[in-house]
Amino acid sequence: MVFGIFTLAAVLLALFLAVSAIKIVPQGYEFTVERFGRYTRTLKPGITILMPFMEAIGRKVSVMEQVLDVPRQEVITKDNVTVQVDAIVFIQVMDVAAAAYRVANLNFAIGQLTMTNLRTVVGSMELDEVLSQRDQINTRLLTVIDEATGPWGVKVARIEIKDLQPPPDITNAMARQMKAEREKRAVITEAEGEKQAAVTRAEGAKLSAILQAEGRREAAYRDAEARERSAEAEAAATKAVSDAIEAGSVNALNYFVAQKYVEAFAKLADSPQQRTVIVPTDMAGIAGSIAGITELVNAARAESAAAASAPRRAAVPTFAPPPPFPPPAPASGA
Repeated sequence: MVFGIFTLAAVLLALFLAVSAIKIVPQGYEFTVERFGRYTRTLKPGITILMPFMEAIGRKVSVMEQVLDVPRQEVITKDNVTVQVDAIVFIQVMDVAAAAYRVANLNFAIGQLTMTNLRTVVGSMELDEVLSQRDQINTRLLTVIDEATGPWGVKVARIEIKDLQPPPDITNAMARQMKAEREKRAVITEAEGEKQAAVTRAEGAKLSAILQAEGRREAAYRDAEARERSAEAEAAATKAVSDAIEAGSVNALNYFVAQKYVEAFAKLADSPQQRTVIVPTDMAGIAGSIAGITELVNAARAESAAAASAPRRAAVPTFAPPPPFPPPAPASGA
């Protein structure tokens, strides 16, 4: 009976010693070991055997990155505007012994440190700077807090301003200012568009005027060239008639005068502003003029045939006098 009790006590003692001596550290944590209450070493993740009754686990510290929420607080800016600010801090324990034994409550200490420095940084800036320069605030806070928590074995990875809330009246004023600014930009943009459209229209009108001027210049050049050609043709015809008269042919002169007579009479009849047309009363005179022109043509043909069949000798040509043109008749209203 006594032997059985002793055996049971031995088994229980062995189990107790095994439980107290064998320690398993999970991944993401590190444990400190204390010998008679004094820190000796840090246990890494895995299984470890301690000395029974002499060594014990002191602090269990997480080495994973942690997120600390900084409570919302009211901060007065440089231009005396009260804003409500809250933030979040990302930390990671790098030295387990320092984090366990150099500060009593690590998370609370970092939170209070962040709140005080947040008041200092935001209080040194105006409202517009606070609202528009969050990155600068985050950088300044990160520099100050990371330097302060270095002795605690903590690395501050980053700090982010989670929310900035100005007073309602300031928010309404900012909304009105933003609306006025956007309306101003819209007016400026519309004015720029109208200006650009006016410039484009002016350039189009200028180009159109240039093209029209070039067209008129080209047309004037063509008209001048046509008049020059016409004048050259008229001069050639006049020279031919003059040469024919100088050579002794009066028929050419009669034909030329008769042609001009007919053309002048046709222009009188076709004029849109002519209300009265003078026509010869003697229609036989017109017929006689036409017959005279026909006779001139026939005579010119006969002379040309005789000159072609006669031998080459000097001869004095004889010309028949041209038929007289009828005198102008008294005018009658058309």
